Amino acid sequence: MRFNPALSSLIVAIGAAPITALAATNTAVEPIERMVVTGSRIQRTETSSYAPITVFDAADIEATGVTSVEALLQRMSASAGFAGNQTNAYWTDGGYGSTQVNLRGIGVNRTLVLLNGRRMVNSGTGANASVDLNTIPLSIIDRVEVLKDGASAIYGADAVAGVVNIITRDYVDGFEISARGGQTDHGDGEEVNLDLTFGTISDNSSVYVAMSYDKTEEVKMTSRAECPLAEVDGELVCSGSSHISEGRGHYLDSDGNPVGDSVLLLPDGSKPYSSDDSLNYFKYFNAVQPIERFNLFSAGEIDINHNLTFFAEAMYTRRETEMTATPQTVKNVVIPSWHESNPTDQDFLLESRRLGEAPRDFYVETDTWRIVNGLRGELGDNWSWDAAINWGRNTGSFEVTNVINNTNLANATDYDSCSADPAVPCANFWGQNSLTDEMLDYLLVDTKDSGGNEQLSFTTNITGDLFELPAGMVAIAAGFEHRQEEGWSDPDDLTVSGEANTAQQDAIDGDYRANEVYLEANVPLLVDAPLAQKLEMTAALRYSDFDTFGDDTNYKLGLQWQLNQVVTLRTTKSTAFRVPNIPELFGGISQGYMNTTDPCSDWTSLDPNSNRYANCRAAGVPSDYQQDGTTLTDRGGNPDLKPEEADTLTVGLVINVPGIDSLSFTVDYYDIEIENAINSVNGSSKLAACYDSADMSHPFCSDDQFSRDPVTGEVTYLQTQLGNAATETVSGIDFGAFFAHSLAGFDTNTTLELSYLDEYSIQTYQGAPVEHREGTIGYDGSYTKWRGNLYFTAAKNEWQGSYNVQYIGGADDQYANEGDIGDSVGSVFYHNVQLSYDINPQINLMAGIDNLFDRDAPYHQSYTDGNTNTMTYDLLGRRYYVGIKMIM
Repeated sequence: MRFNPALSSLIVAIGAAPITALAATNTAVEPIERMVVTGSRIQRTETSSYAPITVFDAADIEATGVTSVEALLQRMSASAGFAGNQTNAYWTDGGYGSTQVNLRGIGVNRTLVLLNGRRMVNSGTGANASVDLNTIPLSIIDRVEVLKDGASAIYGADAVAGVVNIITRDYVDGFEISARGGQTDHGDGEEVNLDLTFGTISDNSSVYVAMSYDKTEEVKMTSRAECPLAEVDGELVCSGSSHISEGRGHYLDSDGNPVGDSVLLLPDGSKPYSSDDSLNYFKYFNAVQPIERFNLFSAGEIDINHNLTFFAEAMYTRRETEMTATPQTVKNVVIPSWHESNPTDQDFLLESRRLGEAPRDFYVETDTWRIVNGLRGELGDNWSWDAAINWGRNTGSFEVTNVINNTNLANATDYDSCSADPAVPCANFWGQNSLTDEMLDYLLVDTKDSGGNEQLSFTTNITGDLFELPAGMVAIAAGFEHRQEEGWSDPDDLTVSGEANTAQQDAIDGDYRANEVYLEANVPLLVDAPLAQKLEMTAALRYSDFDTFGDDTNYKLGLQWQLNQVVTLRTTKSTAFRVPNIPELFGGISQGYMNTTDPCSDWTSLDPNSNRYANCRAAGVPSDYQQDGTTLTDRGGNPDLKPEEADTLTVGLVINVPGIDSLSFTVDYYDIEIENAINSVNGSSKLAACYDSADMSHPFCSDDQFSRDPVTGEVTYLQTQLGNAATETVSGIDFGAFFAHSLAGFDTNTTLELSYLDEYSIQTYQGAPVEHREGTIGYDGSYTKWRGNLYFTAAKNEWQGSYNVQYIGGADDQYANEGDIGDSVGSVFYHNVQLSYDINPQINLMAGIDNLFDRDAPYHQSYTDGNTNTMTYDLLGRRYYVGIKMIM
């Protein structure tokens, strides 16, 4: 599906059409009074929703002081779990420095991200499964609508947890320029944001261009977390890695057996190794990854006639991220006593030696393009339509310096051969800084992976009033979408061959196509009836046909029952689905020998009444069979995967307090049940589930899952590729309160949102134990039961102020032993404040402080980078910023 340059150039030229067409003159089209609310395609005259929606408009975003879409969305109480951000030292989908949103904590690929109601291309370093929020600058955003409900019947695949719809500004008339700078209380983490927007409006057309530049400097991990912590004798002390730059190991006796205690290598000998000699690897990490980003966005439209408008969008984003990482480690090298690098008279087993002379650097570069061209128009008084072509393409690269070349390492540590070959420098690993530049040049290489993603879609929608019932007009929307998705990843040749000392990877290149149609209807049932001032029902049905797995149909039903001016009830019931992404479908299959526990090893010692005993016997496993060694195992993607399926339910209550015009409350219960969830089950678990089932009835017992040697009984093959085996259930309650009031001459707005996670349970396969994540925290993110946000703004004349309090509830460390230090974390409050002043209608000054009270991130045991969960808590501490905005 990759486009040729000619087609790409044609699309770019079409996208520029509004700019070149400004001279045309036609009668201006009157604005449409109806609008579309995320979660529906039907245009309405009011903005009520059947499902819970959080909306941030441009003023809200400016008042929070955030500088990225990531920060805005990850602060929400509905966000949880694992999602990338700049304080994250782990690789996430899209690469280091990429950012996503994870609604309900059930995975970034189960939240659909839209831009102006249309899909965004996945972005990162190749064959990615989610949108990188870093590609969308705040300066172009009019509002962000977050639908916290399944919406596959409206938008198609991936809208399982909900939908984030980022809506850009319609027009700009004149010039706008803004600048902002900030740094932390420590004097680091400098941040610069520059935005320039200019546009023009004529009688029948408009166009604007927005440019933005963002740069954030790195923050060293040791400035926030001095060292890795561990509990010793009831106290937290500095620990580290036993893979040290000096080298560590044992002397060998004449038979090649280790003797004595482990020693640390010195230039002229050795000394006993102790935990005090461990490496503080935090010195190689960042608390914040440096990022530099440039974005260009343009949008425009022109009225062709009274009922027809051409519109276009074009966007380009360049992102560069770099970070340092720990040097690689050499293991299990025997240094003979006779070699010149060994200053002793004994052979030595080098168990590990970190190459401290050559720390690694990671470099990520991504380029993302998106172009939309379309038409929209009116058909009579009550019908409207639109059609658009949406193309997006992302390319990226991931470079790693100072990676060990396994072949050259083998040559340089074959001391008999390298001593006789002048072309191969023998490695000298004895002590810190013992490797010369010549040795390092021979041992190390730089690797560079590349890849990308591409998306092409054609969408058309029509909406209008069908006929009138006694309670009002029946409105419908219908549409068609054709979509093509492609992803590719081309690892470095040394990575593919296994010569580079990194995880072996195969190239990925896959695509799929989908055709979908949907129908949605809004039906008024009652109006001005007893106990029903208004009762409406909505229904939607979507049929999807994918060339990778076939067809699927999803529905959504909603009911909105306004009892009176005070109380409104709302509920939705729907199905949703997630399509297997490109890496899951087309990820290369790797085969290797894995450590596996065979349940039939020594099966005669089992309980004769157990299923396992009966099944091993029935399978003909010899009575004296004892497992010996590892098992040949397949891992990787699976082209036979099917979509994940979900049932979602929301039930809500809206209360408008009588006598207080601007005070309202919302309470919404949600329940999401995911079947056929995609995951990989390890071989030991698969075999145990099979042999513990009655008459080997478990799906893992099929012939394609594993095989045994009929004579020896040994498992000769295991399949652990991705499959549709897991079940996940998530439920909870969202609470909201909204109050606008005039106080002491100030116009104030207060919003409170709270989320309670009642259940998040995962069963990785049929019959497996159920894992409960609610109320826990671990290396895969935080699933605390309570989260909340309080937003308060006040404005009077030229002054505006805002105050935000983010609350993260306490949680138990999912992987720590009870009673250990860090087996749980307490609740955390973060306070953020901002003040702005209008010098005149054209110039605004602002200043703010994030983490006002300098709240430290809490320690918990299982997250080793920064001693805290960097996906959840703030490592930076207090930080200040100032800015200016000018409108001309």
